[in-house]
Amino acid sequence: MASAGNSDRKIINGPAGYVLEDVPHLSDYIPNLPTYPNPLQDNPSYSVVRQYFVDEDDTIPEKIVVHPETPRGTHFRRAGPRQKVYFAADDVLACIVTCGGLCPGLNTVIREIVCGLSYMYGVTRILGIDGGYRGFYAKNTIPLDPKVVNDIHKRGGTVLGTSRGGHDTTKIVDSIQDRGINQVYIIGGDGTQKGAAVIFQEIRRRGLKVAVAGIPKTIDNDIPVIDRSFGFDTAVEEAQRAINAAHVEATSTENGIGLVKLMGRYSGFIAMYATLASRDVDCCLIPESPFYLEGKGGLFEFIEKRLKENGHMVIVIAEGAGQELLSESIQSMTLKDASGNKLLQDIGLWISQRIKDHFAKKMTISLKYIDPTYMIRAIPSNASDNVYCTLLAQSAVHGAMAGYTGFTVGLVNGRHTYIPFDRITEKQNKVVITDRMWARLLSSTHQPSFVSHKDVLVEKKEDTGESMSTQLLGNGQCLDQGEIVNNSV
Repeated sequence: MASAGNSDRKIINGPAGYVLEDVPHLSDYIPNLPTYPNPLQDNPSYSVVRQYFVDEDDTIPEKIVVHPETPRGTHFRRAGPRQKVYFAADDVLACIVTCGGLCPGLNTVIREIVCGLSYMYGVTRILGIDGGYRGFYAKNTIPLDPKVVNDIHKRGGTVLGTSRGGHDTTKIVDSIQDRGINQVYIIGGDGTQKGAAVIFQEIRRRGLKVAVAGIPKTIDNDIPVIDRSFGFDTAVEEAQRAINAAHVEATSTENGIGLVKLMGRYSGFIAMYATLASRDVDCCLIPESPFYLEGKGGLFEFIEKRLKENGHMVIVIAEGAGQELLSESIQSMTLKDASGNKLLQDIGLWISQRIKDHFAKKMTISLKYIDPTYMIRAIPSNASDNVYCTLLAQSAVHGAMAGYTGFTVGLVNGRHTYIPFDRITEKQNKVVITDRMWARLLSSTHQPSFVSHKDVLVEKKEDTGESMSTQLLGNGQCLDQGEIVNNSV
């Protein structure tokens, strides 16, 4: 096989259109590194496994729906333990940092990184970085061991603290170098992973033997390539409680409307899946599907129709939906948080008032607005996410010990992989409203699509196979977005 690409990307081309988007390795820029036998081979817990070590040539395809004439396509390196490791246990000084907003499962990932390093590889020196990226140079570290983290998975939030912003590459890498840290585990969303990529580049420039591993975190499920992000299942499950409450309120009074705002700044996956799971929702509004309020086919007309038919209604709206409808000042349109995200106005409060104003002279309605955003973010992860977080953490540990660096771990088509940083930060994963999954939602709620047939044809024409989550194949067939998000661990 032949390698290709620039210094920032490792592309390996093989026969029949095979492409491996590989991740960097410490041996790429540090020659003659010593290797050691993997201690797992002597670990009694793993002695029953027939073939525990991953073959160096094992890769996972990005797309699994293929046809006879389809090229083999892009692959990623399979995650897992290797027979040889590039760190002796006594030499390892690892650190863990959490950045950005809260998400169910953060403490589970922290716990399993610590336990994985300790129980699988015999590492005894592990530090927690307090308060996000700025904790590298502005705060004290927190010593971690299996006893300290034993019960933290039962709690929401992060025991290490978190923050937005604070990324100063030089100060961070200086701190890593001065402390003698040689494994860095970074847990955060796309902005955090971009920061991790810059940290890796500076470490490589200095020629340091430091492995940098990312664990992608976003409750909105808006990171591309991977099947889903940890915390998403928990968020959808917890959202049911808010929707159930809204349904009870709506059905308990004449012309009752329950309005629930869920997370989803740019992507409406939580709102879409919570709606599909609930079956009590009459209308779901997400950022990817523009809607309008007045006139034929508008939201007000549909609300009136549904109230006359059923006497009640439940609406779910993602926080990023309908922002273009709000009368924003020039200043508020440009305000951003420390992570660079545009500050959103409260669409829930705004649309609640608009609905009340519209129906004030037409009929008596009773509208209850529920915003469970911070309740959902702050809870511990459920059983499914706990297992997923464990596998992500262990995959990151295996990768770092094997000498891989500058990578993030993620589930691709049901298999854990090592993915280059640039692939998960190049764009955002979004609901595709020309996809079968969105059609399933429309058939469940019977809401109008708020898009004309002409608009759909234009969107289908403008979207390319790589930009759509319903990924077009060579003959025009497509991979269902539901299959992508719902792949199980």
